[in-house]
Amino acid sequence: MSNMEKNLFNLKFAAKELQRSSRFNSQLLIFILQVTKSMAGVVKGMDATLKSMNLEKISALMDKFERQFETLDVQTAQMEDTMSSTTTLTTPQGQVDALMMEMADEAGLDLNMELPQGQTGSVGTSVASAEQDDLSQRLAKLRDQV
Repeated sequence: MSNMEKNLFNLKFAAKELQRSSRFNSQLLIFILQVTKSMAGVVKGMDATLKSMNLEKISALMDKFERQFETLDVQTAQMEDTMSSTTTLTTPQGQVDALMMEMADEAGLDLNMELPQGQTGSVGTSVASAEQDDLSQRLAKLRDQV
């Protein structure tokens, strides 16, 4: 594969990635606008309801608010899934490894070097459990007083 072919391949790949990124960003913008419009409606409703101090209306509005937040959580999770799937590498790993090896050979680098191992150790859980035990004892004392 000549340098011109490699450059052409890289340009095509970059164009596809930019297209995906642009599509994702436009979807994200639409999502944010919908959430903003929805939240503006809820805030207006909350303002009117709180002025009337009608408990039934306040309760119904808070239920609606909670449902919208649950919907927002679901939509956010879906957008995160979409984002992670669009940013995944679509080129086969073998081709990526071969290209990395070729570039490393041209630069005189050794990709097979191993990184030094990090230190491993246990995280101090005794402090957390001691604090938890103390809180449990305090809770038990409070329950006994009641």
